[in-house]
Amino acid sequence: MAHLLHNEYPADSLEAKDLQHLLHPTTNLQLLAATGPKVHARAKGVYMWDNQGRQYLEGMAGLWCTALGYGEEELVEAAATQMRTLSYSQLFGGKTNEPSILLAEKLKAMMPFDAGRVFFGLSGSDANDTQIKLMWYYHNAIGQKDRKKIISRMRGYHGVTVASGSLTGLPYFHSHFDLPIPGILHTDAPHYYRGAQSGESEAEYVRRLVNNLESLILKEGPETIAAMIAEPVMGAGGVVVPPAGYFEAMGEVLKRYGIMLIDDEVICGFGRTGKPFGAETLGMKPTTMSVAKALSSAYLPISAVIIPEFLYEPMVELSGTMGTFAHGFTYSGHPVCAAVALRTLELFEERQLFAHVERISKPFQARLKAFAEHPLVGEARGVGLIGAVELVQDKATRKAFPGKQGVGAYCAARAEANGLIVRNLGDSLAFCPPLIITEDQIDELFIKFEKALNETWSWVRS
Repeated sequence: MAHLLHNEYPADSLEAKDLQHLLHPTTNLQLLAATGPKVHARAKGVYMWDNQGRQYLEGMAGLWCTALGYGEEELVEAAATQMRTLSYSQLFGGKTNEPSILLAEKLKAMMPFDAGRVFFGLSGSDANDTQIKLMWYYHNAIGQKDRKKIISRMRGYHGVTVASGSLTGLPYFHSHFDLPIPGILHTDAPHYYRGAQSGESEAEYVRRLVNNLESLILKEGPETIAAMIAEPVMGAGGVVVPPAGYFEAMGEVLKRYGIMLIDDEVICGFGRTGKPFGAETLGMKPTTMSVAKALSSAYLPISAVIIPEFLYEPMVELSGTMGTFAHGFTYSGHPVCAAVALRTLELFEERQLFAHVERISKPFQARLKAFAEHPLVGEARGVGLIGAVELVQDKATRKAFPGKQGVGAYCAARAEANGLIVRNLGDSLAFCPPLIITEDQIDELFIKFEKALNETWSWVRS
């Protein structure tokens, strides 16, 4: 494999060792072999440094997750204290631990619906796998054994495991992995800019999408569908904010046919949209919820599935008949992860971070939306402290660049060269800074991005 190593790196460098030993997730492996990896060395607050000493403003909060920024000593201390007290404990067989109990109690109190029980995992992917399994288990328990199908949406992102990867509606995550599995259905992404027909108003567009959803339900048979899953704002699918009234109208259709709504808050949860949960910002009425990422500010891996009591009660009876409720992970309710997550939620409250996001999102969104006037930008969209700009070849016709041209990737690389980390999702450039960002740092973020955008515009014209 030596021929795959980037020739410029000394054999004993971290870069060379990375290229020799690591299999990178969600990466163009051929391009990585040619260009080499970027080694992150340290971080503090909203800034990251690489192993060459270059500083970057972290415009993506890692992977939409480091809500409290980097190097938060309160979380370091929470982890250390818990490790000294009880470094590991499990929840199997009725065993438990204090951090898990208190975290479950705290999460239930925060929910925008009548929450009953909390199940802990490690990632958004396993949370959404758990959602599918619980839907199947519940409907088996109540004798509705035909209700197994799950509706997701094109461009939705719900994870990469076999089941959650099937829910994800992005071709790269299906192609050559033999996904999706049977029983997973996909309906329209609510992206007005890309999906609206000529002359169609937002209200008309919403009606058409909701009619399409209802047609899908009727075609498949309402009695065969257990649930629909949706992100309040689509993250990896391009930061798609649905039009006004979308979730309200969609919710009416689901209610009509007895279909539950799984709210995937893995990216939107804990203040990202300006309210505690994206569902509250976008008008969703969830039955259940998945959370992860900002739950621990990404300091340790943890996820949670929150369900209403009516889902739990039949599970109790069935598990008594079967002898066990046979689902769970070695690290479900890991006490160190739970302690860090609990302290994270406390810090959100103590520092009034959700109110801070509500305030700071106004200048953030104003600066973001101003890019709509740039000759390279077709749409600038977002809510709270999340957003994206979509680059187009022709503003008037909304014509996209050929995918192989890599305009979005070029712009992200120019941002990095200017000391800013953003993420290109195709030709959409995404922003999701730590929630602790200040107004001055927002100015710094968009000044650096504007420079990258102008450099990209010059490159496109040349």
